[in-house]
Amino acid sequence: MSLPDVLRDLRAAELQSGRASGSVRLVAVTKGHSLEQIGTQILAHRALQPGGFPMAENRGQELRDKVAELAGGPQAQVAEWHFIGPVQRNKVKYLREVSLIHTIEDLAQAEAVAKAADGWGRAPAVLLQVHNGEAQKHGASASDLPALLGSVRQTGLTVRGLMVMAPYDDEAAARRVFADTALLAHDLGLPELSMGMSDDFPEAVAHGATLVRVGRRLFTPSAEDPVT
Repeated sequence: MSLPDVLRDLRAAELQSGRASGSVRLVAVTKGHSLEQIGTQILAHRALQPGGFPMAENRGQELRDKVAELAGGPQAQVAEWHFIGPVQRNKVKYLREVSLIHTIEDLAQAEAVAKAADGWGRAPAVLLQVHNGEAQKHGASASDLPALLGSVRQTGLTVRGLMVMAPYDDEAAARRVFADTALLAHDLGLPELSMGMSDDFPEAVAHGATLVRVGRRLFTPSAEDPVT
C-alpha cells in the first residue's frame, strides 16, 4: 500500500466512528527503511496531512543516524521525529531531536530524559506506556499510572497522554485494551492517545486514538504495484 491509501483508510475509520476528519494523526514508522524509501513513501506526501507526518523509530542509534543523514537536505525542515521503542537510560542521548517519546513506563526513564534535556535546551513531550496484560510487553500497570503521572511531571517533562500496544492477533482483546486505555486517559485528564498499528488502527480510532503508528502498510507493495 501507499501512504495515500493508508490515509484514505484512516479517514474512513474516522467517518465510521463519527469523528471529525483529521482528528487522528498518522505517525509513520520508518524503522529498517532507507532515506530514499522514506523520501518517496512518506515525505513526498507530507502535504496530505497538516503539519506533515511524524516519523517514528524504535532504536536510538538508527534515529540518530537518520537525523544526521537528513540534516542539511531538502527534507530537513519537515522531519518531525517520535520515539516508540523501549527507553534505555544509557541511550537517551540519541533522542535529542525527538519531539515526542511514546514509551515512558517508569520514573527512572523520565529522570534520564529530563537530565539529558537540560543539556539540549529543550525537552521532548512524553506519553506513558500502559501495560497491555501480556507478560512480555512493556508498560506501567493501570493502578500505577496516577502516581507515575505525578512523578514524571515533577521532573519537568510534559505528559501529553498514554500509549498502548494491543495484543497481537486477538481482536476482542485489542478492543478491550483500547477501551480501557481510553478510559484511563479520560480519568487522568490526558488528551493524547497513541493506539493502533498497521493491522488494528481502525479499531483504535473507534476507541479514541489521536495518534496511530503505521509502518508495514506504508512500505508493503500492493498487488497493483509493478514488480521491480
